[in-house]
Amino acid sequence: MRRIYKLSHFLKFFSHRLLQRFGFLPRWIVFGIDLMLLLFACVITFFIINTLSFDPTSSLGELVNKFTLLMSVTAVFFLVFRTYSGLIRHATIIDVGRLLLATVSSFAVLVSINMGCLMFTGQYYFRTATLIIYTMMAFSLLLFFRIFVKQTYDYIYSFNSKNVQRLAILGVNDSSISMGSALLSEKPRRFRLVTFLDTRKKNQSKRILNLPITYVGEEDFEGLSQLKVEAILIPSILPKGINRKLFLNICIENGFKVYVAPVIEDINTEKPLSTQITNIEIEDLLERKPIVLDTKLIKKKIKKKTVLVTGAAGSIGSELAHQLATFKPYELILLDQAESPMFELGNKLNAEFPDLKIRQILADITNYDRMHHVFEQFRPEIVCHAAAYKHVPLMEMNPYEALMTNVFGTKNLADLSIKFLVDRFVMVSTDKAVRPSNVMGASKRIAEIYVQSLNSRSIDHHTKFITTRFGNVLGSNGSVVPIFKEQITQGGPVTITHPDIIRYFMTIKEACQLVLEAGAMGSGGEIFIFDMGEPVRIMDLAEKMIRLSGYKPFVDIDIKITGLRPGEKLYEELLNDKATTHPTYNEKIMIATERSYGFDEVTNQIQELYALVSSHQDLVKMVSKMKEIVPEFISQNSVFQSLDLKNTDL
Repeated sequence: MRRIYKLSHFLKFFSHRLLQRFGFLPRWIVFGIDLMLLLFACVITFFIINTLSFDPTSSLGELVNKFTLLMSVTAVFFLVFRTYSGLIRHATIIDVGRLLLATVSSFAVLVSINMGCLMFTGQYYFRTATLIIYTMMAFSLLLFFRIFVKQTYDYIYSFNSKNVQRLAILGVNDSSISMGSALLSEKPRRFRLVTFLDTRKKNQSKRILNLPITYVGEEDFEGLSQLKVEAILIPSILPKGINRKLFLNICIENGFKVYVAPVIEDINTEKPLSTQITNIEIEDLLERKPIVLDTKLIKKKIKKKTVLVTGAAGSIGSELAHQLATFKPYELILLDQAESPMFELGNKLNAEFPDLKIRQILADITNYDRMHHVFEQFRPEIVCHAAAYKHVPLMEMNPYEALMTNVFGTKNLADLSIKFLVDRFVMVSTDKAVRPSNVMGASKRIAEIYVQSLNSRSIDHHTKFITTRFGNVLGSNGSVVPIFKEQITQGGPVTITHPDIIRYFMTIKEACQLVLEAGAMGSGGEIFIFDMGEPVRIMDLAEKMIRLSGYKPFVDIDIKITGLRPGEKLYEELLNDKATTHPTYNEKIMIATERSYGFDEVTNQIQELYALVSSHQDLVKMVSKMKEIVPEFISQNSVFQSLDLKNTDL
């Protein structure tokens, strides 16, 4: 028995490898096998007829002629109905119908030939019983062959059944049923569909595709444990009565792997459906209304314009570049000092927008002469300024770099925008510029102040300076999500600086959409803030990401508290306490009214700060000057806290 088991296991494995190697039988081989089966049907028919003494024929030559005629007529109808063209392992009722039509048609023609022989010779060429038995045997053998191949294929691919997840599909509508049918017919299988889920108890006794319907409420998952469900497929449109965010959270908390089905219109019929089913991402758990853009206004401002994007190789910059490209600017100038990411971005955009003129410039925005050359050569009409240093702990240790890039790099671009008559200068800022607690946030606030002050000189130039301010971006380079993903992949621990720390989050796509619209609607001097939704507790975020990866927090993957980093605070703000907001036509975009600064006052302060930076003075003096320019800058968890104590004493 053990040898038989080993032999069976070997054959199963060998057959699986053969199927992987050859994929499917060529059509001519299928046609040849069908002809052999027809010959076998003739032989069986002969023995049956001979045994029952229905046919007195004994001449071998005449028997061969009859066999040839039977097979030839049937083969012709195989060609007519293309019974050999379908993949046998994926045979359906349609293929069986073609087979039936071919054999019945050949029977009808053979009967007609028989009747013709009777009219001209006075006797039948075939006995009627011969034709009936032959037709039945031919159809049965051909059908059995297809069933055998299909079942054998299923059996062979059950070799990998250990890797197949037991899946439940949420919903009992037409799209859910269609997806279920497609998943059931796929070979090899990625999922084993075991049930459909419905929010109505009355459907519990019904079945779909011979599978049970299981009732689920927003917090009732008892029926799934009995079926040993491992994963749940969520449709693009949820059934009525289901709160998406609540349902997804409960699925994750109960240990179910969650997948998202593609939108019906986006399904590629040339690819297996299971490959188009994606894992749910942490972004999907943000309960946010879809953003509705005024695309006409954005297109009007961008179409046929020369647009410069700084920091183009970064997370925000690259998405901005991609979205700008869809509005068909005359020329898109991508500027960054990161070589490899810039190379990859250029390749991607050139492939997707082959008709768009794209320029890639490797340069440092702190180099005024280089920036002057860029503006002089390309004459941009719109500048989207996303280049910046953003990592709080690093900038806390390197104030010089934070000031050079975030403040003086911005100043270079803003001054050149005025000189070369740029229409719009859109600056990407951060919520960390509000009541800054670190060098990075304070440097961005100084940049905001300078850009705002330029609008007080509107009589001297026509450039509109617009600032956009938003919180953390999910998935951006160096953000918490990719860090957590890497830590989970490595087996943990996931590190968090404080158990109560919270942040506002937005997707990269959302942020860039709002930047473009704010830039289009701005009249100059505004600071636009975005609706970031509800703040997210980072501890909750970490736990959800661990569960999304199929692990249990504090059991499979530990979470370690490391303490607040230099310059970090427990929460970020989008507005100063004294600031007020004004709504815009887009409910997700508001205008913050901040304290106004005179250009001369700001210029003097910036010059004094630059003198400290350019002479590489003591970092403490640099930061002290920053606090003078931004009085609300109060350091936290930083060596620069001593400066705040001195100011308090004074």
